[in-house]
Amino acid sequence: MKSNFNFSNLLGQVYNRGNIVFSDDGNKLISPVGNRVNVYDLINSKSFTFDYEHRKPVSCIDVSDNGNLMLSIDVDGRSILVNFKTRHVLHHFNFKEKISKIKFSPCGKFFAICAGRFLQIWKISFNTENDEDNGDSADGIKEFQPFVKYRTHAGHSADLINLTWSKDSRFILTTSRDLTTKIWSLTKEEQQLASMTFSGHKDYVMGSFFSDDQEKIYTISRDGALFQWEFTSNSKEEEDSEQEEEIDLSNYSWRITDKKYFYNRPALVSTVTFHSESNILLVGFTSGEFRIYEMPTFNLIQKLSIGTNSVTTLSINKTGEWLALGSKKLGQLIVYEWQSESYILKQQGHFDIMNSLCYSPDGSKLVTGSDDGKLKIWDVNSGFCLATFTEHQSSVTQVKFAQRGQVLYSASLDGTVKAWDLIRYRNFRTFTSTERLSFQCLAVDPSGEIVCAGSQDSFEIFVWNVQTGQLLDTLSGHTGPISHLQFSKENGVLASASWDKTIRIWSIFSRSQDVEPIEVFADVTSLTIRYDGKHVACSTIQGQILIFDVENAKQIGNIDGVKDIKVGRHINDRFESKNSDRGRFFNTINYSFDGDAIVAAGDNNSICLYDVKNEVLLKKFTVSRNMLLDGTQELLNSSRMTEFGSLDLVEGADEEDDEPVIKETIPGSRRGGDLSSRTIKQEIRVTSVQFSPTASQFACTSTVGLLIFSVDDTVLFDPFDLDFDITPMAVKEAINEKEFLEAFIMSFRLNDYHIINEVYESIPLKDISIIAKNIPLPYLNRILKFIGEYSTDSYHLEFNLIWIKHILSYHGHYIMNNKFKFGTELRLLQKFLVRLGKETAQMAKENTFSYMVLKSIDVQNQTEELEVIDDDSVYQSESGDSDSDVDMKEDSDDEWEGFASKSKQIPIEEEEDDDELLL
Repeated sequence: MKSNFNFSNLLGQVYNRGNIVFSDDGNKLISPVGNRVNVYDLINSKSFTFDYEHRKPVSCIDVSDNGNLMLSIDVDGRSILVNFKTRHVLHHFNFKEKISKIKFSPCGKFFAICAGRFLQIWKISFNTENDEDNGDSADGIKEFQPFVKYRTHAGHSADLINLTWSKDSRFILTTSRDLTTKIWSLTKEEQQLASMTFSGHKDYVMGSFFSDDQEKIYTISRDGALFQWEFTSNSKEEEDSEQEEEIDLSNYSWRITDKKYFYNRPALVSTVTFHSESNILLVGFTSGEFRIYEMPTFNLIQKLSIGTNSVTTLSINKTGEWLALGSKKLGQLIVYEWQSESYILKQQGHFDIMNSLCYSPDGSKLVTGSDDGKLKIWDVNSGFCLATFTEHQSSVTQVKFAQRGQVLYSASLDGTVKAWDLIRYRNFRTFTSTERLSFQCLAVDPSGEIVCAGSQDSFEIFVWNVQTGQLLDTLSGHTGPISHLQFSKENGVLASASWDKTIRIWSIFSRSQDVEPIEVFADVTSLTIRYDGKHVACSTIQGQILIFDVENAKQIGNIDGVKDIKVGRHINDRFESKNSDRGRFFNTINYSFDGDAIVAAGDNNSICLYDVKNEVLLKKFTVSRNMLLDGTQELLNSSRMTEFGSLDLVEGADEEDDEPVIKETIPGSRRGGDLSSRTIKQEIRVTSVQFSPTASQFACTSTVGLLIFSVDDTVLFDPFDLDFDITPMAVKEAINEKEFLEAFIMSFRLNDYHIINEVYESIPLKDISIIAKNIPLPYLNRILKFIGEYSTDSYHLEFNLIWIKHILSYHGHYIMNNKFKFGTELRLLQKFLVRLGKETAQMAKENTFSYMVLKSIDVQNQTEELEVIDDDSVYQSESGDSDSDVDMKEDSDDEWEGFASKSKQIPIEEEEDDDELLL
């Protein structure tokens, strides 16, 4: 069993807070998700998540113009500098105050941040030796820090909101809550000339921007007013004197030359951005509307709406073609191409906590159900949401796939179990009970004919027929709420776990319907069945994982996970986490597909991977390091505790205008009293965990999103059983000596794709059978994977089919006995064979009439040949024996031979050419 799983991606959430930015090439969109950062590749339709985590949610990010550096800052001012292209963390730094905005300079040598009411400029010191010094920085001294403070500007009387660099990186515009905008220079020499305050707005100034020629400045306030400023003379005499050689800049200043208004009351401007090259102004409002204007004429190009919630952030790529919008309230992310009026990306995460997940049988899709009543289908490879179902009226508690993967089932607290057709993406069947119950668990028969559901309100299991939708039976026996149901994939038995401290095995397909109860002596929270149906494992409220033999109803294993669980301190706890007993058990467990490992998680910050045979912990994963989540801290901070409670309960609301409030929660509730408020402190917990059918990854749903842990297969050079004698030259020598099996094995030990490809194509057809028969079993997995990947883009169709035929003929029995090891490889081969079959059938269908025409031409030529032979025999019988007659006969024979040969050859050649052309 593989244990080298690492975090690979974060799904379920696309945007939380902060700003979103485009990469330097404009093809990638960078979005903060909690304390992590996601990147969406808009060209290749893929996404990935950086490995690093902040201690608290990310508040602002930015990428340098050359695309090499990315700086992300959390709400406490702690920043992480990352190489964006290699995804490596370069430096950690603490600004020691809240940062509201960060922006790299166009020259790439500086970045500016809004720290409270101060503007700080920092110099990047990676390449300071050859850079020209722009002021009183270190004179040729090489800095050891990645960036050093260059200058601090103070002048605003309230916190800064936004900042903008000029195109030449000489000036900076800042906007503030004091209703003003100020311009600053990078150097001291120009500060005296550039010192200016832009006032006149009646509300917060949300943004200020330079025009492309830097002769105009646009300032936009929250109440919808846009002022245009120009650098003009203070007197008319100065304007008339155009013949002077030198202009006295002291007589010039910035003045308002035009005023425009958006007229969108009562909605306010929530965010704004400007693209100077194309003069496009993008404005977002609190009503969910966003507008596109052309400046300086202020022409309205488009006006659209993303919903009823406020537009939180806006961004535009370098070319000005794509606009990105983010809404914090709904967790929505949109990329819009305004010229073609089409959406490039439109994603939205779950509004509430996810309760369940399920892999499709091929492992390519994930389905999640949430408390918001929605089901979302996620593509594992791309990370994007493919479809959303919203028919449920209450929380979705569990989701299950049918065996073939074309039907999805979901249970909900609204008292229904729904069946979804994933080909037409619609609900085709709804199952209900005789009473109004809320279903908590779900199980689907491998054949797809039977669906079972259990409830915590009633202690019975309801069984439905999928074809008719009728309730077939009600299974009674449990005396407590049913916590989990699961069918065995091999023998079709149903296992149920309950709070009555028992596990029951139901044989619902047999005539006797035997029930085998298994005593557990503790409340059972979850269970899982091994792939062959012989063993069942359950987690108890005492923190143990018990393993039972289904046939003998005896316990054969016990894994104690109490010491392995990492429990955090909650906000009201007056003790450290090590003294807490809260959450020291597993709520969800799952068997791996080989039955050698179990992954377990619960209402804590740990995901544990156990070896079943040895009953030991293989690896432990941390769900999140976000300190704002309840249950992630371990130590007690006594300075935050008062006689009235914890000071962490008093926090500033997310809205800028709101004053700090005390969060009131309903006793026993995990969501808070006001469900419309998103400022509650969520508790860290994992609700569901499952292995992928490919055995290369597992996923878990948690309060931070859908986490995917996978085995890293991205290593370019991964030698297998390598020694000093295995070299590329040795492989080529073996090919020259026609030792093809030895060369083939050595190429796989080097694991170089080009060398493997060269050996594979150099093997003669007559030797394929012998080589396939003598392939060592440890290399069988790698060879099948190579052939599956190679066949996808190869034109040697018959050559690949011969390889597949001989390998499956000689090693098919071993592969079937160990099919869990060859899941990925067999799917690659199946993909190639299905594609080849479809293309061949389509080609034969398209060339049916062409074949009939060619066949008719061949029959016609044969008929003409027979007629010519008959005429020649008549001619010979009537001719005499004279020399002239003999000459005529010889000539006619020569002509006939040429004609006959042509009549036989021409149609055949044309048919071969046509067949080659069609293939």
